[in-house]
Amino acid sequence: METGEGADLWVFGYGSLMWRPGFPFRERHAARVRGYHRSLCVYSHVHRGTPERPGLVLGLDRGGSCRGVAFRVDVAHAQETIAYLRAREQATAVYLERRLATRLADGRLVTALTYVVDRAHLQYAGRLDHEETLHIVRGGVGQSGANPDYVLSTAVHLVELGVHDPHLARLAAALAEEASRTPAVIAPATASRAG
Repeated sequence: METGEGADLWVFGYGSLMWRPGFPFRERHAARVRGYHRSLCVYSHVHRGTPERPGLVLGLDRGGSCRGVAFRVDVAHAQETIAYLRAREQATAVYLERRLATRLADGRLVTALTYVVDRAHLQYAGRLDHEETLHIVRGGVGQSGANPDYVLSTAVHLVELGVHDPHLARLAAALAEEASRTPAVIAPATASRAG
């Protein structure tokens, strides 16, 4: 297993890190971790919601396995990448930083830094039914944008990876259908334009 002091850093992404890592990397591979599964189980108070109107974001929750993306970061950028990830992922300390055995698509086994949900945290939502999840996601907006955009982007990238997540796919289909039924707001032709 690739690990050890002075070695490159591996990072496992299962949500927005898959499509917006935000750090330099040398390699990117489809990968899998065992013992955890992807779940919309975190109330978002910062990135996709507020404390008054939370959104929902993904966490790695106990049980099963999760396919995502592993990034190899050059050792020279390891510490700055970890600092960046802590600032991004730990805004409210809802995740536990872990290094997990991660199997790359080419068969290599590496140890990757990732973030699993802290079930004892007040923002842990647990398992919600489809309608409740849809209701929360529909209304969530935070510093990083609208909650539906996050869910739809993640669903699209999972399909590109060849990963079928039935819960996320069902939610994304419902959100996409709602978006297609929402009329676009068009300004009247006589409206004045600010210069």
